[in-house]
Amino acid sequence: MLNGLWLGFFLTAALAALGRWLVGGDATVFATLVESLFAMARLSVEVMVLLFGTLTLWLGFLRIAEAAGIVDLLARLLGPLFRRLMPEVPAGHPALGLITLNFAANALGLDNAATPIGLKAMRELQTLNPSTTTASNAQILFLVLNASSLTLLPVTIFMYRAQQGAADPTLVFLPILLATSASTLVGLVSVAFMQRLRLWDPVVLAYLLPGALLLGGFMAMLATLSSAALASLSSLLGNLTLFGLIVVFLLAGALRRVKVYECFIEGAKEGFDVAKNLLPYLVAMLCAIGALRASGALDMALEGIRWGVARTGWDTRFVDSLPTALVKPFSGSAARAMLLETMKTHGVDSFAGRVAAIIQGSTETTFYVLAVYFGAVGIQRARHAVGCALLAELAGVIAAIAVGYWFFG
Repeated sequence: MLNGLWLGFFLTAALAALGRWLVGGDATVFATLVESLFAMARLSVEVMVLLFGTLTLWLGFLRIAEAAGIVDLLARLLGPLFRRLMPEVPAGHPALGLITLNFAANALGLDNAATPIGLKAMRELQTLNPSTTTASNAQILFLVLNASSLTLLPVTIFMYRAQQGAADPTLVFLPILLATSASTLVGLVSVAFMQRLRLWDPVVLAYLLPGALLLGGFMAMLATLSSAALASLSSLLGNLTLFGLIVVFLLAGALRRVKVYECFIEGAKEGFDVAKNLLPYLVAMLCAIGALRASGALDMALEGIRWGVARTGWDTRFVDSLPTALVKPFSGSAARAMLLETMKTHGVDSFAGRVAAIIQGSTETTFYVLAVYFGAVGIQRARHAVGCALLAELAGVIAAIAVGYWFFG
């Protein structure tokens, strides 16, 4: 799938450039294409410099959390909930701890760190699957919740905004929290409907209702604030939560007599290894998308959408943020590239740049997650996983645009 997507970007760019040259008489389009390739390659390296530090930092702290028993504690706390949502997974099974750690990494916005943990969890779930080629209910629920990607602290997006010169990189904290909550809720409800899970079970409600009430009350409180107050609160909570988690990890490690420095270094080494493997993919996708933009093909597609939206009388400013949403189901690296390209073209603190960042944080990459997670265990029949994941992704995009207008409109 990524093969065809990447090739399609270049072929579409080539056709659009030929059209601009032969029909429009623009002989400079090919020079613009080549210049864009070099510019995107340079941008990839600049992004990687910051990415090395961010992944190294957070995988180091996550290793401390794991050694301090925080992950095991979460697994025990969530055990009763998982037994209702994944009844085929026995209590204490290794998959539960890995699923919890995967969700924790996603919650912190460390999607690249979450992937190897998620693959381990999927392999453990496969040991309980009676079929070698058909996804089990537990695997589908795990995949859909992973694809909806409840992100409580999107540090990677903060990093991209910081790298692009945002005045306040954490400004999108609350909008992302609201959008990703919507996508996760839709994903959970859709899977529960397909699998006949009893979400009204007293134990499930005991876990979900307090969180839903808390989020609802929080949103009601936000509705009373002005745009300036919303931006200020988002910045404060983003930075406070970020540093607060670090302190909690360190204190928990110290109380458990974990050698926090040595543990951090061990996890940081893993983060370095994860980061260095991303550069080829980032270069490939950024260059392909840069060519698509430079050829005029992307602008033509967006203008068509803008025309259709304008005919309805709606505000069309969100259209410039749609490239990220359009490629998000297919490729995480392509979506990151689109986000960076949107920030570079329109400005990191433009309306389009902010909404694109919210879209990026609202969900994961459906087809990429599907291909990697199910492919790793040989699953060929995904059953209802694709439909539920795409429905959650659509909900996340709509919510991202809505909260973008609410906060920054």
